[in-house]
Amino acid sequence: MSISTIHTVHGMRAWQQTIGASRVGFVATMGALHTGHAALIERSVSECDLTVVSVYVNPTQFDQADDLKIYPRTLDTDVALADSLGADLVFAPTWEEMYPDEFRYQVDEAEFSRELCGAHREGHFTGVLTVVMKLLNIVRPERAYFGEKDYQQFKLISDMVRAFHMDAEMVPCATVRESDGLALSSRNLNLSCDARETAPIIHQLIASDRSDQEVIEALTEAGFNVDYVVSKYGRRFVAARIGDDEREVRLIDNVPRPMTDLQGESA
Repeated sequence: MSISTIHTVHGMRAWQQTIGASRVGFVATMGALHTGHAALIERSVSECDLTVVSVYVNPTQFDQADDLKIYPRTLDTDVALADSLGADLVFAPTWEEMYPDEFRYQVDEAEFSRELCGAHREGHFTGVLTVVMKLLNIVRPERAYFGEKDYQQFKLISDMVRAFHMDAEMVPCATVRESDGLALSSRNLNLSCDARETAPIIHQLIASDRSDQEVIEALTEAGFNVDYVVSKYGRRFVAARIGDDEREVRLIDNVPRPMTDLQGESA
């Protein structure tokens, strides 16, 4: 294995002293890497001189303690995959490295972060924006690659980078899906066999010409607890939960939707 793994900010600073003017690409992850992450890493490797992948399960973006507890942690496997894809470095910090302030200082956004997922997960995007700003400041990449599956997250991060005059270019990458249409996610590992069989209906419905309300009704009938189905910003967004109380998994997705289809909905 040729890839390096660094766990401290000091280690990152020392590594940066060795790379000269190399163009650094960055992929931020919470681990449990899958084909979707692989696509981001491969694009960074193809476009940049060096690629850094972070693996950090960020506690501040979880609104449910049980969700944090069951989130998969597979660092050794993640490092091996990043290495096989041509990444140069994995940054896998501890809580103490990322939050020496114990989360006293936070990045908060007052509008879009209160909608969609933000309306159902209090404090989620504050945790996301705070940790991403920290990671960008630590890694100092020229380009950072994010999947469009989390499109709300991508837009918020991109707007944050512009608002704070940060130098990194935010690069959106198309959602990677299973052959049945289910968007790849680390959370898919927590789906039961029955839930995994049902989950692809999410993409089938949001990509259809049904109205948002009709999609909500169809998902509910299929056994989902629907947080939202909303069409706006030229896309249709969905978040829905499936499974029993002990193994309920929250899935999100979105697809482009022409503005001409949004008349009469929440454009």
